[in-house]
Amino acid sequence: MILVLRALGVGDLATGVPALRALRAAYPHEELALVAPRALAPLVDLVGGVDRLVDAPGLGHLRWPGTAPDVAVNLHGRGPQSHRMLAALRPGRLLAFANAEAGFTDGPPWRADEHEIDRWCRLLAWYGIAADRTDLALRRPEPDGLPVGASIVHPGAKATQRRWPPARFAAVARELTGRGHRVVVTGSPAERDLAERVAALAGLPRAAVLAGRTDLGQLAALVAHARLVVSGDTGIGHLATAYATPSVLLFGPVPPAQWGPPPDRPWHQALWVGPRDASDPGPHPALSALDVPDVLAAVDRVERVARLPRARRLPVGSSRP
Repeated sequence: MILVLRALGVGDLATGVPALRALRAAYPHEELALVAPRALAPLVDLVGGVDRLVDAPGLGHLRWPGTAPDVAVNLHGRGPQSHRMLAALRPGRLLAFANAEAGFTDGPPWRADEHEIDRWCRLLAWYGIAADRTDLALRRPEPDGLPVGASIVHPGAKATQRRWPPARFAAVARELTGRGHRVVVTGSPAERDLAERVAALAGLPRAAVLAGRTDLGQLAALVAHARLVVSGDTGIGHLATAYATPSVLLFGPVPPAQWGPPPDRPWHQALWVGPRDASDPGPHPALSALDVPDVLAAVDRVERVARLPRARRLPVGSSRP
């Protein structure tokens, strides 16, 4: 049995898809169990290849009732806590980055500035398992009554520093509506008030606020059938990448070189002004430096690309969507 640890969020799971699929291909006849929060179950189903989801909302919460796994894979972090958590299960083999504090020196060195997708592909390559970094697509669910062709404005993010000002999101939503877009505002139940504020400032009806009204599977379906996604650096942007839905993603403080969509897919625009010093709470200065015209210009760019036949969207030799 192969046990994989990635007890994180939506974007973390989405960026780990190439590594998960590589493990599935490397161990086709073994049970593959993923340790992750139960809330991610709809997304895990869309990834495919995972036989069992073991609920763990974070490190220190794993209850493993089974026998020791044949192979444990740390797709969670650099350690030491995640290493120790897996080593305590006494796996036949542990695949992980080297971490002297955890007493584990077998794996490759950790690189702090590496793209999240490449990080886990490189880890597996160290152990002789080839992963395709472009293998990011998820199974496309049916919309089942959700809006089709909507333009999604997603103003929330877990970290306050990664939230663009609500008034600017509202200005973008208002302009998109004026251009004929059907705009909806998404978010978690905790972000419902924020979404309603953005909608009110944009002059949208309350029915346009879907925050708190969709589970993760429904959000994936909404993105899969959307016209456009505009958001900060958060999970919904990775869903847009997975479904090749045109997107404009606003980055700060973390650069898109570490968490952004593949740069050879021009229907995704990652906006980033470069590093900025931050001392105050609230949106990071790198994010605040982005203004409404910057976002609308990026919308124009991705929509021009989206109108092209798929075969003409990419330069010769570029990776597939």
